[in-house]
Amino acid sequence: MSLVTALSRAGAPIVAALLATAPPLTAVAPAATALAAPAPAAPPAAALTAVAPDVAVLAAPSPGPGGTGTPAPTAAAGVTRWAVQPSSAKGPTGRNYFIYDLAPGSTVGDHVGVSNLSDRPLTFEVYGTDAYTTTDGAFALLPADQPATGVGSWVSFDRRRWTIDPGERADIPFTLTVPANATPGDHAGGVIGALAQTRTTADGQRVLVDQRLAARVYLRVTGEVRPAVTIEQVTVAYDNPVNPVGGGELVISYRLRNSGNVRTAGTGAVTVAGPLGWELARTSPVDLPELLPDAVFTVTERITGVPPAVRLRAEVDLAPTTVDTALPPVRRSAGLWAPPWLPLALFATAAGWFGVRHWRHRRATGTPARTGDTAGSPPEPDAVPGTPARTGDTAGSPPEPDAVPGTPARTGDTAGSPPEPDAVAGTPARTDGSGPTAATGPA
Repeated sequence: MSLVTALSRAGAPIVAALLATAPPLTAVAPAATALAAPAPAAPPAAALTAVAPDVAVLAAPSPGPGGTGTPAPTAAAGVTRWAVQPSSAKGPTGRNYFIYDLAPGSTVGDHVGVSNLSDRPLTFEVYGTDAYTTTDGAFALLPADQPATGVGSWVSFDRRRWTIDPGERADIPFTLTVPANATPGDHAGGVIGALAQTRTTADGQRVLVDQRLAARVYLRVTGEVRPAVTIEQVTVAYDNPVNPVGGGELVISYRLRNSGNVRTAGTGAVTVAGPLGWELARTSPVDLPELLPDAVFTVTERITGVPPAVRLRAEVDLAPTTVDTALPPVRRSAGLWAPPWLPLALFATAAGWFGVRHWRHRRATGTPARTGDTAGSPPEPDAVPGTPARTGDTAGSPPEPDAVPGTPARTGDTAGSPPEPDAVAGTPARTDGSGPTAATGPA
């Protein structure tokens, strides 16, 4: 089996293992906030808010107060219909909501119209309650068993239960009193007309069903207002594809909070970029729901066909508004790594193959080392041409100086030892091998 074939077969399971074990990538970014100058309230147009299932509100001419005026068409026998709307002592005024701008300690009187559009008398419970923003961005009212603590508790009626004849409307007076210690900003709630009815289920059980309709209440208490929207978190997840050409799915979620004290709305869009700011995708702006103060809402965007460009960065571009004023834009981004696994695995396999080929080539064409040479040591200098090597010279030692011309070498000299001084001229050498002695006269 050739080396290329072996490496190719070994690389395939490595690529599969990398793709199988690589988890979805997630990145998170911190918060961002937009602040702006105060703006007056102007709620969007809407007529009624349904806060319970199985409720139908039909558009029909409203009957006059106390049974006067043109009655609305009655429903079929057994069908319950009714309507709730802002009104006055003389009848509806065309308002969609109750909208007030009051100072702490103020009191205002108003009316709510409850119309019985059924074919029999109905008894309603009429009261105020607080509103909140649901997790999916809807305007909702507190459940019937949860007491109001905000603007709903500031609404009072002479009595709670009202019986209305079929085809009639009752314009019910109420009073809204703002506490002296009320906080500035927007307070939202609703005036409810609730109908409790007993129904029989499919298995014969009788249950009490509480159905409610409400007219919204928007109150702004005068004082310092602070419009602000915060992007608390941005989360990015990417499904890295095996084939980078087709791209993968990028999921971006960002959580918004109305961190001010007035209602906000706006639009949001997401831009996805690769290295060096290369734009890969962009979403169309989506409308954000109305967020009451301190409300939280999460937006999720899904973008398909995003290529694994090694590094992906998603930026959320938020254009918040109050009911009639634009706020400064808020931007927050988060990034994650998105390596193209298949090209990287092929590159690693090719690099390994070329590395093995280079190593084998060097091994086949290499020069054998000389006998006695130590690996990595420099070669010794050659002897001077024509100079015989000396017996006893050590390899690598410097040559000894030559003897003085004409001076015979002494027996017993050791190679490398310095020469002894010559005897004094005319002094015979001693025969005992010792050094010269002083000359003596005749005996």
